[in-house]
Amino acid sequence: MNPAGDEESRSRSGVRDGRHAVVVGGSLAGLLAAHVLAGHADRVTIVERDRFPDGTKPRPGVAQGRHPHVLLEGGQLALESLLPGFLAQLRAAGAPRVGLPSDMVLRQDERWFRRVPATTHMYTGSRAQLEELLRRRVLADPVIGVLEGTEAVGLAGDASRVRGVLLRDRSDGARGEPRTLAADLVVDASGSGTRAPQWLTAIGAQAPREETIDTGLAYASRVYRGKDGVLGGDTVGYYVYPTPAQVHGGGALPLEDGTHLVIVSGLRGDEPPTDDDAFASYARRLPHPPLHRWLDEAEPLSPAFGYRRTANVRRRYDLPGRRPAGFLATGDALCTFNPVYGQGMAVAAMSAAALRDALADPRRTPTTARVQRALLAASRQAWDISAGADRAMPGATGTAVAGRPVDRAVGWYLGRVQERYPSDPVVGRAFRAVLTLSAPVTALFAPPVARAVLFGAPLPAPAEPPAAPEEQGTAALP
Repeated sequence: MNPAGDEESRSRSGVRDGRHAVVVGGSLAGLLAAHVLAGHADRVTIVERDRFPDGTKPRPGVAQGRHPHVLLEGGQLALESLLPGFLAQLRAAGAPRVGLPSDMVLRQDERWFRRVPATTHMYTGSRAQLEELLRRRVLADPVIGVLEGTEAVGLAGDASRVRGVLLRDRSDGARGEPRTLAADLVVDASGSGTRAPQWLTAIGAQAPREETIDTGLAYASRVYRGKDGVLGGDTVGYYVYPTPAQVHGGGALPLEDGTHLVIVSGLRGDEPPTDDDAFASYARRLPHPPLHRWLDEAEPLSPAFGYRRTANVRRRYDLPGRRPAGFLATGDALCTFNPVYGQGMAVAAMSAAALRDALADPRRTPTTARVQRALLAASRQAWDISAGADRAMPGATGTAVAGRPVDRAVGWYLGRVQERYPSDPVVGRAFRAVLTLSAPVTALFAPPVARAVLFGAPLPAPAEPPAAPEEQGTAALP
């Protein structure tokens, strides 16, 4: 593990020589990074500023923990490869597995989606449930230890190598003197609020260049229980995707206890309210009558919680600069996405799989720079999707809003894809695979898809929200 040591021969032979890795942050990204590192170090320490809750309660440090989370198919595949049997555990715990598009009433760009047979599935249970299952599984490894209620406040070392992390017990407050925890490798998984760029500057290294795109999107969420515990008939969820033509978005997703988490979103200057009565009124801005009617009869079970930090931020640790060996960034500390696209948990798992593969690659020495590039590559497709969509939103700001010249040509093709995927089974299957990070973007240029996009007219979309899924055989799936 060359990011955590200097001797290539020991890395290749598997001799670990008392190596210690520290992971800052006990999030999904941090837990999964620790799990991978446990195969390469004698000791892995997770430093977590919170104290982990008992059971499936939201963790205070997860600012959006009370809002909808989905585990996309790309993340499911990565998680199962890292922790075999985890998806079975998730299902056994009651996490809803929702088929797309058959199980949901969906709308985008003023089109209702045909509810053709599902070609992909996502899990929509609470983040707290998934984190609790993951903690239980990962922390059972005796190699991994946790320092709870402990805050990382800096790095030890210099511009050439990080040699540990500076810690402060949160019970001491700002008055406590930082102590040093020596480490061969420090992984920043502290989330979107990371202070690592400042820590690097403090030891004489260079902070990464940041790319940002901020639409000003804000959202609010509230838990409801529907009449008889369901949304209605064969429908398990609703969703309206925000677009430049329809800037209000939202819907309802099922949770593991039979309730539904309702979310509404709007842009800067028109943020959803967290006042209980105003929340339901705001939902009426959606072109989504079934959700309006359902909310009129549903029982609210929680207050409305708001969230406004939705900018896309990518920290380019992969670019040349004066950066130390022995330091890596992953998860939201590396690349933060607008949460409305539901990519964060999937990318955390995919990044851990990339870390595993980079450290185990027998063909290449896993240097810090090489491993960091692999981590960024794991998030690239999600960034292209999220950033590409947000660049087109009115009022978007940031250093990466302009995009590249090639984006205009790609945007023309993708515009035709989006016109067709709500109603065309061939285009829809490919686009859903790309959006759920289970297939590369090149899937959109496969011959059957390209023919439909370039030469076929958009198929008629339902005039009204479809109340039930189409039966198998009514759509010619490839």
